[in-house]
Amino acid sequence: MADRDVSSLVVAQSPISVIVNPASGRGRGAKLLPAIREAFGRHGSTDIRLTERSGDESRIVGEALAAGATTIAIVGGDGTWGRCAGAVLAAGAGDRVRLAFVTGGTGNDFAKNLGAPTADVAAMAALCADPTAERRVDAGTVESGGTTRWFLNVAGFGFDAVVLEDTMKGGMLGGQAVYMAAALKRLFGYPGFAYTEGGTYGESRVGMMVIFSNGATLGGAFRIAPDARIDDGLIDQIAVGNIGAFARVRLFIHALRGSHTALRGVRTARRKEYLLTFTEPPKCDLDGELIQLAHRDVTIRSVPGAVRAVAR
Repeated sequence: MADRDVSSLVVAQSPISVIVNPASGRGRGAKLLPAIREAFGRHGSTDIRLTERSGDESRIVGEALAAGATTIAIVGGDGTWGRCAGAVLAAGAGDRVRLAFVTGGTGNDFAKNLGAPTADVAAMAALCADPTAERRVDAGTVESGGTTRWFLNVAGFGFDAVVLEDTMKGGMLGGQAVYMAAALKRLFGYPGFAYTEGGTYGESRVGMMVIFSNGATLGGAFRIAPDARIDDGLIDQIAVGNIGAFARVRLFIHALRGSHTALRGVRTARRKEYLLTFTEPPKCDLDGELIQLAHRDVTIRSVPGAVRAVAR
């Protein structure tokens, strides 16, 4: 019987639920299952629920909330973390449920901002059992066509979304190398896109990519928003113009160490809200998940202190 079925037999009040994406990190999540069962079981937590496909998170989070979970540990990467956190926040449960992020994905970017031992299953299980281990952090929303979507780390448009689409095609590479290889492949041929920033009377621009970042890193290795903080109530914007081939190479190299923000053609901002209008409904990289938005008008907002994160 699968863990998800066993969990339904757990007593009604289950304060800690563990949601595992077995496919995360190209199977890393599945390999972690024995350690997860042992570590969380040591603290009396046996409510372990497995996703079977992307999109299961909303239903499984709902089941965990109905079972009385006050802490939800999420084993996966940025996409799984973002979808689970979004489901909790969309359910209005952000104030009553702590979220623990356990590394099981590819880039695992959001966890790098937390200062928690997210790669150590036993340590995270112990923190989940400690009701005082908590840090309030921000989340972001992308609103378009009457639909609101949540993100924890990054919402990206243009080059970033195209690179993400390439990483979804599979291949022999794993980990950070997946994103790096896809980015290099697209570096010279990507044509850029047109958009307006600031509403009806905003400024028209042509760009290579626009990133809205709650955290500091993207793609596992790129310090895309080096000054971003997940608890300042603001979203950092990194907008790159449609620069030439040589400038793109410099951008790629500098972004690895976070010095790209000083390059010509790169604009930065830090605000609570942004309004963009695209020439057509854009694709968006939402915490490593590729989303096709329904409308040309897009609003990005910070939601300060939305998440109770399990941390030291």
